[in-house]
Amino acid sequence: MSIYVGNLSYETTSDELSQAFGKYGTVKNVHLPTDRETGRMRGFAFVEMQADTEEDTAIEELDGAEWMGRTLKVNKAKPREERPARGSFDKRDRNSRRY
Repeated sequence: MSIYVGNLSYETTSDELSQAFGKYGTVKNVHLPTDRETGRMRGFAFVEMQADTEEDTAIEELDGAEWMGRTLKVNKAKPREERPARGSFDKRDRNSRRY
């Protein structure tokens, strides 16, 4: 399982998140996605902890908590949806798409 952490400050670091979540158990991994073009953090993260019980406790304690001047949105991460590659389309759908 992985935890989604939203509404983060753009200045948040993985070390800061590890410390915050470390109060509830062992943090295995922190991933801070960045924008491809600017390299700037996107305002959310994914945190993995050692045990599901630790993740459940962290979610319960941190969802809605104020951290670094922002109200956190913390919940179980949903599986990533499969999306078609950018710029590709099916030629059969050519008439149904607007350009």
